[in-house]
This record gives sequence, C-alpha cells and structure tokens, in this order.
Amino acid sequence: MLKVRITEKAAAGEMTVYFVGQPAKGKPSCPEPLVNELIARAAMSGDFTAKEGQSVLFYPAAVTGKRAGQQRVLVVGLGKEKLTAEAIRKAAGVAVTQIGRTRAKEAVVRLPEKSGLAAPELVERLAEGLILGSYRFRKYQTVKDPEENGPQLATVALAAPATKAVQAAMARGVNAAEAVTLARDMINEPGNHWTPTHFAREAKKIAHGVGLKVSVLGKPEMQKLGMGGILGVSQGSAQPPTLTILEYRVAKKAPTLLLVGKGLTFDSGGISLKPSAGMEEMKYDMSGGAAVLAAMQAVGREKPAKLNVVALIPASENLPGPTALKPGDVITHYGGKSVEVVNTDAEGRLILADALAYGIEKYKPAAVIDIATLTGAVIIGLGHHRTGLLANDDKLCDKVLAAGEAAGEPLWRLPLAPEYRKQLKSTVADLKNVDKRDGGTILGAAFLQEFVGKTPWAHLDIAGTAWNFTEKSYVPKGPSGIGVRTLLTLIRNWK
Repeated sequence: MLKVRITEKAAAGEMTVYFVGQPAKGKPSCPEPLVNELIARAAMSGDFTAKEGQSVLFYPAAVTGKRAGQQRVLVVGLGKEKLTAEAIRKAAGVAVTQIGRTRAKEAVVRLPEKSGLAAPELVERLAEGLILGSYRFRKYQTVKDPEENGPQLATVALAAPATKAVQAAMARGVNAAEAVTLARDMINEPGNHWTPTHFAREAKKIAHGVGLKVSVLGKPEMQKLGMGGILGVSQGSAQPPTLTILEYRVAKKAPTLLLVGKGLTFDSGGISLKPSAGMEEMKYDMSGGAAVLAAMQAVGREKPAKLNVVALIPASENLPGPTALKPGDVITHYGGKSVEVVNTDAEGRLILADALAYGIEKYKPAAVIDIATLTGAVIIGLGHHRTGLLANDDKLCDKVLAAGEAAGEPLWRLPLAPEYRKQLKSTVADLKNVDKRDGGTILGAAFLQEFVGKTPWAHLDIAGTAWNFTEKSYVPKGPSGIGVRTLLTLIRNWK
C-alpha cells in the first residue's frame, strides 16, 4: 500500500507534483519560476489548459541543461470551478495514476496555491485520493504483465506545515483510505477464498488490532435463536453461515448506532438460478458486509468520544444444493415473523431481516443503517452513479445524504410508503419476499422495514455503486469500496 507522509522540507528528487487551476482568462500559472516556464510552453502549444483531469509531465533537465534538481515535474489541472474536497481527491487520483506510468519510487506533492481550502482539508483529501488512486489487487497474479511498469511508487510526501491540525487531518485521510482499501481487498477475493467463515476471521483480526469486542454466532446459535432467514439461505451450501458482531463502546449513556452489512459471499440465485453471463461478479454480493467491517476498523482506530457503534454482518452463500430453499417455501425469522420465499434470488433481504431484528432487540440503538447490494432494480433507476437510499426517518436520512455528499459517494432518496407494503402480502405467511418487478428497490426496503419497527432506520442499496461505479481517478475498475467513507463521515459528525 502507498505510504503518505508530511514533509516541511520538500527537497528536489525523482518527482514533484504541482496542482494548477484553470483561470477564467489567460493561461495557467504557478509561483515556481521554472514550473511556470514549463507550463507556459505547454499552454502556448495548446497541450495544457489546466482543466480538470488534465496533466502534463516535464523533464526539467531537458530545458535547463542541469542534471541536479527535480528529475520529473508533473502538473495536474484543477479546472475552473471552485475547489472542493472531491475535486482534490480526483486531482490526487490523476496524479498518482500518472506517476505510476513512470519509474519514480518517491514523489513530493505540493499543496494547491490559493485554493480557498485550509491546509488540513487539503492534506486529508490528498491522502485519500493518492492512496485510493494507487490501489491494485494482484494477489493471485503469478506472472508479471510485460506491458505494465508495475507499481514503482512507494512513498509520497505532502509538502505542508507539520502542525497538529495537519497531522490529525493526515491521519484521518490515511485511516479512511486504508479502510476502503481493506473493503476492496475483501470484495476482490474470489468466492472460494472468501466464505462466511472468512468474515468471522477478519473481524477477529480487526478487533484484536484496534480494541473492539467481537463475537460470532454460528449455525447452532442461529437455530436456537430462530434465525430462519440466514439458515434458509444457507441450506444449499456446504459452507456454514455466520453472524459476526463487532462492538465499539465508549459509554453506557452514549447513543448506539447499529450498522448491518449484507455478507452474501457468493450468490448464484439458489433454485431461482441467475443467468450464467456475469455470474462471476456475484462474489461482490458481500460488498455491504465488507463496507461495514472496514468502517469498524476505522472506528476502532479513531475511537469517537460520544457514540457507541455496533456492527452486524450476516454472511452466507446462496447455492442450489439438494437441500436448498425452494420457491414457495415458508421460513420463520428471528422474532417469529413468517415469510413465503417466492424467489430464492431475493435472498439478501432474508439474511438482513434476521440481523436487523436481532440487533435492534439486543442493542436498542438510537439509529440503524443497513447497506447491501440488494436489488438489480436500483441500477435500472439510478445507474452506477448514485446509491439508492430509503428511510423511515427524515432526520437520519438527511444525515446520511450529507455524509455521502461529503465523501464523494452521492445517494438518492426513493419513496417508502404503506402502499408498497401491500404488494408483499402473502396468502400463506405474514408476507412474501418479492412481488412483481415493479418498484423492486422500494419493495426490498419495504420488506426490511417490517423488521425495524419504530427505530430510526436507513437502507443503502449499493447494487449499482459497489462495482462499476461512476468512473473516477481514485476509484478503479471493479469494487469501489463504496459506503465505507460515507459511514465513517456520518460517525465522525454524529450529533
């Protein structure tokens, strides 16, 4: 993983990065005389205007004739618009991508001049963008691709004053980015290397490292508790289900935020089998669980002062084995509610229902948030650009929307009203798990709402954003790690 640090003495070296805004009139410029000269030459030829996402690489020795000093200079455009935290992340992602195309192992990054943002804010967002933009998953590649340079860059130094505020901001940025990296690593693991048991193992490792309490419910405990959803979904698999629980406690009187993440480590659809095309992507169906687990690592490191945080990750596989759930089967969830399973491919809501009902009864949270790759319907409605958000509480919904916007992980609220509940009426059980395709994302949330009661609750459907997310310089192809920074931002700003 890329290492990012602060330096107050930015000595010349292998690579120096500058960020330059696009002026409304005239050509882009930089306070550094040599760099300004290089930018002027590129601007004169029309090759560089400093628009967002644009960059240009120089070799100063070719201009000055001197070998000493900066070997390479990279200038990244910031665009015309007012600079935001998200623009800084994107610019950092562009920078680290361009550096990765060279043989540079170290780089110095200068903070943008006259950005309107304070140094701590700049440092935090640069750290996030640099680390996230450098992410690669090559764990199972044994042969080096001859067409790739391979990751050479190991360290980036941010040229900034080493004040307490800047150091704290750096720590926040690194912590958030490392949590997202952890989530991406988990999601990238193939189904045969990441099972429900792996969730429990990773949680124990994290808990030991950052001082959290961890407990794991296995199949025998679930049977005693009557968790028919998790048990039912797992019936067709040889892999036993797990319900992993992580707890961060600061005070008995402090409010508790409950996080629940869907941990379907592979989803074939069960008896209601999915089409074979693209089924390999169903290893990503545990992205919500990965986001929650990674967020807890960050929480354990930062230790918020006025909020307890409890995370539940119900994990299972959904396979069409000889004992698998069949369409039309009836199961009983934790708490006694019965469900007719009309479609076994609507399994995420079944495992989440048990976790939500159990977590709310046991921990009595002030609020609960679940995050899941729940419905393909959300992709039809929102594409891969925004996460679907549904909630039974306006204040909580507003908090989540604000957190997502600040994190660069935008959400869009969908309606949730009593008329949708009518579509889930069953003739043989308390409710059924699906109806027609109409309003599929809303129906998924309406089902979950049956298990949260009056507790303030928000549901994040990340099926469209957990992978193939809107192309960004700091989000690679494949898993995005979406939700980690939204949850962390929400926790950091909880009131």
